[in-house]
Amino acid sequence: MATVRLGSVEGRWVMASTILASAMAFIDATALNVVLPALQKSLNATGTDLFWLLNAYLLILASLILIGGSLGDKLGRKKIYMIGILIFIAGSAACGFAPTVPVLIACRVIQGLGGSLMIPGSLSLISSAIDESEKGKAIGTWSAVTTIVTMGGPVLGGALADAGLWRYIFFINVPIGIVALLILWKKVAESKEADADPVLDYPAVITTASGLALLTFGFLRIPAVGFGNIQAYGALIAGVILLVAFVIREGKTSHPMMPLRLFANRTFSGANLLTFFLYAGLGVGMLFLSLDLVQAQGYSQLQSGLTFLPFTLLMIGIARRAGSWADKSGPRLLLIVGPATVGVGLLILSFIGQTRGPSAYWTSFFPGILVFGLGMSLTVAPLTTAVMRSVEDEYSGIASGVNNAMTRISNVFANAIFGALAVLLFTGSLSTKLSSLSLDEKSKQAAIAQAVNLGNAKPPAGISGHNKEVIEAAYHAGFIDTYATVMRLAAALAFLGALMSVLFIKNPSPEPGA
Repeated sequence: MATVRLGSVEGRWVMASTILASAMAFIDATALNVVLPALQKSLNATGTDLFWLLNAYLLILASLILIGGSLGDKLGRKKIYMIGILIFIAGSAACGFAPTVPVLIACRVIQGLGGSLMIPGSLSLISSAIDESEKGKAIGTWSAVTTIVTMGGPVLGGALADAGLWRYIFFINVPIGIVALLILWKKVAESKEADADPVLDYPAVITTASGLALLTFGFLRIPAVGFGNIQAYGALIAGVILLVAFVIREGKTSHPMMPLRLFANRTFSGANLLTFFLYAGLGVGMLFLSLDLVQAQGYSQLQSGLTFLPFTLLMIGIARRAGSWADKSGPRLLLIVGPATVGVGLLILSFIGQTRGPSAYWTSFFPGILVFGLGMSLTVAPLTTAVMRSVEDEYSGIASGVNNAMTRISNVFANAIFGALAVLLFTGSLSTKLSSLSLDEKSKQAAIAQAVNLGNAKPPAGISGHNKEVIEAAYHAGFIDTYATVMRLAAALAFLGALMSVLFIKNPSPEPGA
């Protein structure tokens, strides 16, 4: 396929179609978190139901995203991308009409299947269609716009939930997806390598999908059942064994789904390691910052969402330019400075104790969020550019699939591991703080057992007066201590990501005559 300039009519249609479909997926993910209370009330859902509503999608997406990227490379990127969009909007419409929780969970699985074909397809199409000299700028544009709509998801979700229209979080995907499909059908050319291997390695498909599914399931079960339960460690061990079998298979077959030689490229391997560590830190940091704002600092859900507005504005102003800088000078420096800046921002946020609430935002959380947002704005586009430029165009789909899989798995890993660690830290803090209370052992243990609820912990029934006040104070102080520790660990993950850039990532060699 001949490449096109970003500013050309064809280039604009490519960008419009990829941004629309990506925005659909990202809005769905962020807005759903906000409408969960309204959804729970409407469908009489339990806490476990909510867990599976979120993670049924994630489980399928993480399991099949490598396959989705590979299919695009083999069978046509536009074709697979359009199939993914079609499945996603069908799943979204079904979610909107779902009468019960089990039906809604099943429809979320359909969404995950569509997402696994759609999400790697967007970057693969950009990488193969846009001229080499403008890939970074194109990816920066994609990153900036999709981040803006992602940050707008919670505001949209809150407005719809307050109006009793939570189902429209799913219905809104239908017109967006239809517009994207029409643009692709009428205005975007097919992207397929002339000598692409059309053979799909079915044993590899089965081992990678099963391995990623079991690995994801194991991490998802850790917060609920603990490390010692066979559901957790059994799934993790089986997942690792299957993924090892997948790697062995890929090394022997003449039709590899994911050629292992891609990982011989130090930049490709280093960028994916950076992705894993950075997005693990990002996921943990965003989760615990949101919990701290609402559960400890007294922010409303809307106020909590608005605290990230500086992050959004920085992405608007910097991400596209960072992509252009990466085009001109190479991504290495930005991929060292950016993640390190994210780490500094998370570290600053970790030192914030109890504040006076939203009125103190500008002198408490704002500086850390500003630094954190600056770091991500410098990183997102150059990181994606580094991944996509490190492989030949014929492997752009699988490269995007690998990188997206790293992002999803790192989030699952981080939320599971750090969620369990936070409960452990909180439990230890409560044990120390409540040891001097004049309560019987059963009541103390009941109070400590509330640690699983983190900042939402409430004194057990039957405890009142001074003891209740002491327990409430212990919950509050213990959660802030736990938040501080977890945020410092998240910062360490971001610094580790910067180290991956130092060790592995190189700037591409200049073109002859450039």
